[in-house]
Amino acid sequence: MPRTLWKGAISFGLVHIPVGLYSAEKRNNFDLTMLDRRAMKPVGFKRYNKETGEDVSWDDIVKGYEYEKDRYVVLTEEDFKRANVEATQTVEILSFVDGKEIAPLYFETPYYLAPDKRGHKGYALLRETLRETGKVGIANVVIRTRQYVAALLPMDDVIVMNTLRYAGEIRAADEFDLPSRDLAAVGVSPREIEMATKLVDGMTEAWQPDRYRDTYHEDLMALIEKRIEAGQTETITEPAEAEEERPARGEVVDLMALLKRSVEEKAKDRRTGAQGKKGRAEREAKRKTA
Repeated sequence: MPRTLWKGAISFGLVHIPVGLYSAEKRNNFDLTMLDRRAMKPVGFKRYNKETGEDVSWDDIVKGYEYEKDRYVVLTEEDFKRANVEATQTVEILSFVDGKEIAPLYFETPYYLAPDKRGHKGYALLRETLRETGKVGIANVVIRTRQYVAALLPMDDVIVMNTLRYAGEIRAADEFDLPSRDLAAVGVSPREIEMATKLVDGMTEAWQPDRYRDTYHEDLMALIEKRIEAGQTETITEPAEAEEERPARGEVVDLMALLKRSVEEKAKDRRTGAQGKKGRAEREAKRKTA
């Protein structure tokens, strides 16, 4: 069972559903150690009193808010909670909206909301109501010391709470030089649209998240293992010489030709894939009857 970030409740109207909040992320991070390149020994970071220079242990460290120069109000985890107990222990649903109305760039971090033993009925009611209506619950929630606006949506048997960025945190796109929606004005022909649509149709498939892997993480681990096997663990790779970039200005791209070739290659890939599946099925059938 993953670690509970906090226990509280989902609240909408007069309905109160006891839940626990859990992280839904599992990142492929590398635990890299900072080394002194002269001796290949770990570099340490000291916690010290800036006035006396003495080392400070974790047990002696508290958090403080500087309200005047060098004067602080000390705050503990209990203070953060007591500032507003209801806000820190409640996912308060403020409204419901159509999920399609929320632009993807607003989504930030996913969490799971799981019911405790007293909340199963209310949890199931909310989950299935969201599913049936196609609505998303918009809520306020405090995680640690920050308040977020969040979206609640059903995924299989769980309610996912995804924190959202505030509107003021989204940079306006009008500062970029973007092509007009008038395709004729930017030289896109109806035939190119037709061919691009055909390519999209040919590449369309059911969403299968397990198909996609962190290939960069795998390649980096393969590089590390190769360096270990070669006994080059302390070799420092110097930057490669930068290649001269070809000037893109004035370059004419034949989009139609690229689209046509892409459609043909995707059709070939599908035929090859279908033949491969058929061959595997025939081999498996022969093996079973042998």
